[in-house]
Amino acid sequence: MQVRLSDLKPGETAVIEEVALPEPERQLLMRFGFYDGAEIRCSQRAPLGDPIVYSWDGSEIALRVETACQILGARINNVGQLIEFSRYGGQGRS
Repeated sequence: MQVRLSDLKPGETAVIEEVALPEPERQLLMRFGFYDGAEIRCSQRAPLGDPIVYSWDGSEIALRVETACQILGARINNVGQLIEFSRYGGQGRS
């Protein structure tokens, strides 16, 4: 089951499976590191919930909810194992 990045709570991490945005935005986010297989952590939310700050590999970016809801992934727990079944075949990652 896929989860939208916009549904992650601060501290939760997901492995990106699909960036369902128009090609120009998709290419831009891919240059920043939002590509299939990347682990992205929700760092914080603005007081009213929008935008949301995500971090990966020492970088951070704030995305609007309307953008983050179009990035799909599999939620992982804090030891790096998938906790929701996905196209990874339901196998836990080490």
